[in-house]
Amino acid sequence: MSGAGAAADGFVPASAAGPNPWLIAVLVAVATFMEVLDTTIANVALPYIAGGMGVSEDEASWVVTSYLVSNAIILTASSFLARMLGRKRFFLICLALFTASSVLCGFAWDLNSLLLFRILQGLGGGGMVPVSQSILADSFPPAKRGQAFALFGVAVVVAPVIGPTLGGWLSDNWGWRWCFLINGPVGLLSIALVSALLHEPKGALEERRRMKKEGWRFDLVGFLLVATFLGALEVVLDRGQEDDWFASNFIITFAVICALAFVLMIPWEITRRNPAVDLRMLASR
Repeated sequence: MSGAGAAADGFVPASAAGPNPWLIAVLVAVATFMEVLDTTIANVALPYIAGGMGVSEDEASWVVTSYLVSNAIILTASSFLARMLGRKRFFLICLALFTASSVLCGFAWDLNSLLLFRILQGLGGGGMVPVSQSILADSFPPAKRGQAFALFGVAVVVAPVIGPTLGGWLSDNWGWRWCFLINGPVGLLSIALVSALLHEPKGALEERRRMKKEGWRFDLVGFLLVATFLGALEVVLDRGQEDDWFASNFIITFAVICALAFVLMIPWEITRRNPAVDLRMLASR
């Protein structure tokens, strides 16, 4: 694409706007890789965690469930928080929370503390993924966005595959705590580089001023409905096999909660002016 064509699209080339966009893409991909990796790295470490904490493997499996549920819940609010705080600031907050909670998971003293830190880790990690995609879209001209998202896709696809192997090797040779501690140095390096290289997109400050002037209109009811729907669905899908699906009252309860939240969510979100999730986009091809 020529410079004139890029200017016509409203895109400022990387050479004029700041650092090489591929460097930003690598940083974003690494951060996303860490987040997605943690969805599976703990799976094979559960027997080690159970033995180290003195709990059953069934209780230890909540280490995975708690992360996935908190990960799903924060996704809904990430767009609003990124616009309110600024994309770079929100991304750094999520990355710092993810890194700090990962280290705390490595030093957890019992199962309850580990679950708490995993929830915080999921909240930090879940906010990074959607913001990462918007950062990539702003960093590349339209003609090269496919290549950038291909790199992003590699990180998302490869991380869950490597997770169990890496988790098993770390647990066997270094101990299960290193499944979480390994994120510490990578996270700190990512925070430093993102702080130095990433810039807020053009118009972000004006948008925050406009939102502040109009009042921070956050769809709290919609967020709670979507969070309940996704959280309950995640619990059903993650715990269903272990609890014998609908033979378990626990699974039936969460399935009913999930269905009710879904049924209430649709009319609420469709009729809101500023919905937490704009379902009306599905009507547009």
